[in-house]
Amino acid sequence: MTTFVTGPVTVSVPATSANLGPGYDSFGLALDHRDTVTATVLEGRASEIVVRGVGEASLPLDERHLVHRAVRSAFERMGLPVPAVRLECDNVIPHARGLGSSSAAIVAGVCTARALVAGGSLLMDDDAVLDLAAELEGHPDNVAPALLGGFTVAYRDGGHSRAVQVDLDPRVEVVAFVPADGVETSVARGLLPSAVPHGAAAANAGRAALLVAALGRHPELLLAATEDRLHQDYREPAMPESLRLVRELRGDGIPAVVSGAGPTVLVLTSAAEQASVARRVPAGWSVLTPPVDRDGVRVRHAAEAPDPGRE
Repeated sequence: MTTFVTGPVTVSVPATSANLGPGYDSFGLALDHRDTVTATVLEGRASEIVVRGVGEASLPLDERHLVHRAVRSAFERMGLPVPAVRLECDNVIPHARGLGSSSAAIVAGVCTARALVAGGSLLMDDDAVLDLAAELEGHPDNVAPALLGGFTVAYRDGGHSRAVQVDLDPRVEVVAFVPADGVETSVARGLLPSAVPHGAAAANAGRAALLVAALGRHPELLLAATEDRLHQDYREPAMPESLRLVRELRGDGIPAVVSGAGPTVLVLTSAAEQASVARRVPAGWSVLTPPVDRDGVRVRHAAEAPDPGRE
């Protein structure tokens, strides 16, 4: 018999930026700009979904909602019947902007389901959470930092998704330039060729290795380390203003990349330079300067103190 926890469970998940230039479908960085889901098991009623903030006028409020789909998948993966739940979703992560909104929803849903079950971590450990979240998202680069926090390297091994946290120099800060209009990930990925020249792949492998070193101990190397030849230029037809901004910033010596599938432009900078970089936001765009998130997903039960902490 399944025993559910008493009272609501609150799960918050950070925004994320994937790729970081050369680390295509592998590198990810967590940003402390969080969506929050508060969930309660309902007895004898249908599920209820409330959305506040980003997407409140456009997201479905039924079982098509991505958080609910992830909740259902997690219960099924644990081998449990799917209960009716009330989900209150407070969203701040922009949608279709390359900042991990779908990964945040998926991670929130999977972790919510596990947290609603007494002993849920015994039925689904952290590796299984990552594996299911990556399966639902289609790739692990965003879900890994959403779960673990910080700078992560995700990979596939033996048919499963895996990830590790990598050292991150505390001097590294970010600026995100967010355009008014989004681009769906499927459109951006659809522009990529099925094969790339060997020279481009070799160059990216070197830059990706350099980026691990730059983010870990040598941020002065970030401009060289964030050079990409695998995916960003191919996406230009869907986001010409983003690529124009990336080239303009990089021409001025600023380490700028397309965030995830775009069209947000992410700059890796320092605390001393963050404000001056942020002032370069193009007209009609918005700018975010969240701290790098070190925690990943945070789960809190009703009986616990309000300090956010990982489960």
